[in-house]
Amino acid sequence: TTKILCMNKNKIIFSILSIGILCFFISYKMYNRPHTNITESTPDITLTADTIIAAFSSDETKANSRYLDKILNITGTVSELKLEKNKGIITLKTNQDFGSVLCHLSESASQNIHSLIVGQKITLKGVCTGYLMDVILVKAEIINE
Repeated sequence: TTKILCMNKNKIIFSILSIGILCFFISYKMYNRPHTNITESTPDITLTADTIIAAFSSDETKANSRYLDKILNITGTVSELKLEKNKGIITLKTNQDFGSVLCHLSESASQNIHSLIVGQKITLKGVCTGYLMDVILVKAEIINE
């Protein structure tokens, strides 16, 4: 019986080590995967700021499944321009009383924020990260000015 217990211990230890090595390998691959180049990527979905805010306002779960972590082209009217710690943030106006589309620009796009004006119609491409009273777009690039 001690031989059987010893064999079971060895199997358990081997299984735990195998799972640990597998988890480490998967984590390493995910951490070191190349970043998506938003500028060169084809957008998954093209829509307006009003359309996406309405989708998230009416059914956030459904909107998350459709837009979350997707590259979006969003067209809207600039309502606010900010530069915080050399990172540009463009707010696109929507026809909702509460809620807009916040676009956090990439480093290169942030350099061009000074060429924009409030009230200007613009198209931005970025990754949708969700909805917190506003729809959030990150790594955004200015498609047209």
